[in-house]
Amino acid sequence: MKRIAAAFDWHGVIPPANFRLDAWVSPPSYTGKPPIILQGLRPGEPVQNAAALSVPTGSTLVIRATGQAQLDMVTTGGLEEAKKPEGQATTAKGTEERRFTINDTGAVTVRGIVASDVTWKFTAIPDHPPTITLAKDPEGQARGALQLSYKLEDDYGVVGAQATFKPQKSEGTNGNPPRALYDAPDFALVLPQARTRNGVGQTTKDLTEHPWAGTDVTMTLTARDEGGNEGTSTPFEMRLPERPFSKPVARALIEQRRVLALDGDAQARVLTALDALTMAPDRFNIESNVYLGLRAILWQLLRAKSDDQLRDVVARMWDMAVQLEDGNVSDTEAALRAAQEALRQALERGASDEELKRLTDDLRAALDKFLQALAEQMRRNPEQLARPLDPNARQLRPQDLKNMIDRLEQMARSGAKDAARRMLQELQSMLDNLQMARPGQMQDGGDDDMMNQLDQLGEMIRRQQQLRDRTFQQGQDQRRQRGQQGQRGQRGQQGQQGQQGQQGEQGEGDQDGMGGLREQQQALRDQLNKLLEELKKRGFGQQPGQGDQLGEAGDAMGQAEGQLGEGNADGAVDSQGRALEAMRRGAQNLAQSMQQQGMMGQGPGQPGRLGSPRAQQETDPLGRPLRGRDYGDDVTVKVPGEIDVQRARRILEELRRRFGESFRPQLELDYIERLLRDY
Repeated sequence: MKRIAAAFDWHGVIPPANFRLDAWVSPPSYTGKPPIILQGLRPGEPVQNAAALSVPTGSTLVIRATGQAQLDMVTTGGLEEAKKPEGQATTAKGTEERRFTINDTGAVTVRGIVASDVTWKFTAIPDHPPTITLAKDPEGQARGALQLSYKLEDDYGVVGAQATFKPQKSEGTNGNPPRALYDAPDFALVLPQARTRNGVGQTTKDLTEHPWAGTDVTMTLTARDEGGNEGTSTPFEMRLPERPFSKPVARALIEQRRVLALDGDAQARVLTALDALTMAPDRFNIESNVYLGLRAILWQLLRAKSDDQLRDVVARMWDMAVQLEDGNVSDTEAALRAAQEALRQALERGASDEELKRLTDDLRAALDKFLQALAEQMRRNPEQLARPLDPNARQLRPQDLKNMIDRLEQMARSGAKDAARRMLQELQSMLDNLQMARPGQMQDGGDDDMMNQLDQLGEMIRRQQQLRDRTFQQGQDQRRQRGQQGQRGQRGQQGQQGQQGQQGEQGEGDQDGMGGLREQQQALRDQLNKLLEELKKRGFGQQPGQGDQLGEAGDAMGQAEGQLGEGNADGAVDSQGRALEAMRRGAQNLAQSMQQQGMMGQGPGQPGRLGSPRAQQETDPLGRPLRGRDYGDDVTVKVPGEIDVQRARRILEELRRRFGESFRPQLELDYIERLLRDY
């Protein structure tokens, strides 16, 4: 009887009244795309089969049924069954869940729930490999570093890039393939952003110490995305830049070092060359300490029996050549590069403000020691002072380098990490191109006075910006206090008197705040007028656009001064903004006029104090007008200005405050945590 009754049991065929069918697609996290909710099924609803849905390749399809005994599914095309991620909570009793990975175009059909089947169709959008190309040919810097500029592009973002090198065809000793003692000098490339979809990057790498420096190689750039795809550039044949050596013995050592490093079987040939260098030390004026060092290297090479011992000889040849050429400059330069690398790594991993401050202080100290050692070397080596500098080399003062470090620290501590990394890269490029000017070609005191006056104008612009920010904050405080007073209402005559007294005290406080700002604005205006008079005495204030623009800035300051006296914060902010804009334009025109008259190390015979071979350029390394680093407002440069940095700092502080409030919904806290993760 039980068998006969089971034939008429329809519980397995007719779905229960409380069943439901849900489905959604979760794209891979690196795509940054949100989940897609699919059309499900509820009791009494008709089956709706939509058209094919386009989703990224690798997306996960999740189908969940509640109140259904078992899911009967059929897949076609590029759908593959997937397992539930480890650590995820198990589904509730009476609920069944199935997961599929969408690798290619396909469909999935759920059968047996209602009379009609439920089908979802998908079209997989492939994750294309990234592309990377050279934006321009590789450039060698004055001190031998290699500078690469490249363009990156990817549909979801490049997360890593690298430059790889291979030797061009060559023959070793006795016609055999060379047996190199060192691998190729591959290195990672700097990305414009942490995940770059489309941008141009630049990397400066010092390969002068690597034994492959000065050899012919084939370079290939490789970029990869988070999906594991890789793209490569067209191979580029080039010669790796090498460090220039002026002393004959140092040049000979470096040449033999390269021969031995690229072919370990050339040991006998290098021994012959070293023996020739030490054949007649008296005739070739080789000092005794140099002679003893060369003989020590010769005997060490003669006794070398393994590749490790040969590599020790290669390292010793480099150390001796650098010591002969630089003296103690090489040590300070190594310390400077180490400080730059430590700061770069700290920016990459999102170090704390305390660590960033410590590393930037170390960078400043290393820069001071390097510049002192470089100047001392130039004084002790008259033959280096006799070498001509590029007559079009632009001036670069030590204070300019220190200002760059200050700006870098400010951007790093405010959260502008990408801009800080670019600034550090530009600083490294400038140091790689650094050359010392010759005595007698230093600028005269009059030119120094003009440069100082230009710096004063830049400092005034900074102070005007700070004054404008304080004025804006004062206006906000006034509006907040008035709003609070308006909500109190009337509380009797005694309350009215107390309120009036409080209002009077607050009004006096507001007036005192505005009065202090007015005095500061007046002092700044007087300083600008004094500077303008000094410029006119030198003839620069008479140039078209200079005196007029700085005069307009003074008039706007006067208007702001009067508005502050009246307590009109909003009007004062507008006037101060006009003053800022006029001062920036006047500073840019003043810098360009000084440049045209040869006062900034760009005229013939005026290489300046510290020159770099960025010849015939009227912009600084960041692409802004020369000497306008603190004044320019060029929207084509992707480095945030001071007001942008302040805004970013306020946003970060507000996000951190909200993240510490546990009463907020968990969904909101998770979102804030994702925003703060990179900072």
